[in-house]
Amino acid sequence: MSKIIYLDNGATTMVAPEVIETMNKYHSEKYGNASSLHRLGKEARMAIDDARRAIAKSINAKETEIIFTSGGTESNNFAIKGIAFANKDKGKHIITTKIDHDCVLNSCKWLETQGFEVTYLDVDKEGFVNPEKLEKAIRKDTILVSIIHGNNEIGTIQDLQKLGEVCKKHNVYFHTDACQSYTKTELNVRKQNLDLVTLNAHKIHGPKGVGVLYIKKGTKITPLAHGGGHEFSLRSGTENVPGIVGFAKAVKLAMNKKHIAHMTKLRDKMIDGIMEKVPDVILNGPKGDKRLCNNINLSFKYVEGEAIGTHLDAEGICSSTGSACSSKSLEPSHVLIAIGLKPEEAHGSLRLTISRYTTEEEIGKALEALPRIVAKLRKISPLTRVIKRVL
Repeated sequence: MSKIIYLDNGATTMVAPEVIETMNKYHSEKYGNASSLHRLGKEARMAIDDARRAIAKSINAKETEIIFTSGGTESNNFAIKGIAFANKDKGKHIITTKIDHDCVLNSCKWLETQGFEVTYLDVDKEGFVNPEKLEKAIRKDTILVSIIHGNNEIGTIQDLQKLGEVCKKHNVYFHTDACQSYTKTELNVRKQNLDLVTLNAHKIHGPKGVGVLYIKKGTKITPLAHGGGHEFSLRSGTENVPGIVGFAKAVKLAMNKKHIAHMTKLRDKMIDGIMEKVPDVILNGPKGDKRLCNNINLSFKYVEGEAIGTHLDAEGICSSTGSACSSKSLEPSHVLIAIGLKPEEAHGSLRLTISRYTTEEEIGKALEALPRIVAKLRKISPLTRVIKRVL
């Protein structure tokens, strides 16, 4: 098989060579426990402090507001359950959206079994939350609003500043899952009135298994992991020093805005090329700067996205049909259903996500293969035959 063309960067990314190089010495040379008082322990602690400083600076936060975790899922669980448990005397009402990540939705569903009430906001056909509808949903007993920043499936970038202003006005904690959007679009916790933000490393060419929860100073939150008092007594457990150092290095590399321009150019080339070459295609999500620079999500009528993905894989092109966390589910994407697609349209969806390492040549090869594969599948699709008989 020729070289793999990887267009599933929304699921995970290749670890940057510079990140691997930075991490390696913390596996073999500087392998101390950051809680130890000897030389190797102090080196590990200094490395964590430097990483915390770099990540805090990237979102305009204070160093003490950056809490390292094992990744996005833990950070989202920590934010939602931690706020719920700590503030239940004030109220038991939480607001999220119908297009948030599964780990947010499942955390909320679990809290419903614990006596909490959750409102799941509708979105428009491009996946946007209306700030006025958010404000109408807020009640006296509302304690938390959790809205994803850059949607992992359709790339919609929410206006956090407007949503944050609504939450601030009503004195409600505001959390966002920014795993997909981090370093790809503006994220400023002060300007956007954010109380909690979820970040992770492996979506930006960092290692898997490390993330961050930004917690604004003064936020009332209950820790989920108890132990030796690590991470300012908010998340106990021996720190993943190589992962944390690698995360910070990935952040520093991602600050290069040339990466964004490169991905945006290839994203638009891919969308325009597919829409031009393939009939009966729906672009899911918005166009332009309101869409993540690396995200392409299309629904192909009369065929299943899974079948397209299988054929692409046979030609060495990696894609997905939605969130990697629920890719084995036979249910249609909850995100696509929420923006108004019919189940058969949702099942015909394909997500292609690029990275800074994606090349023009790779996009060209994908644009050659995809129309050919869709045409082949439509020829044998029973849905196509049904449509022809109706016409």
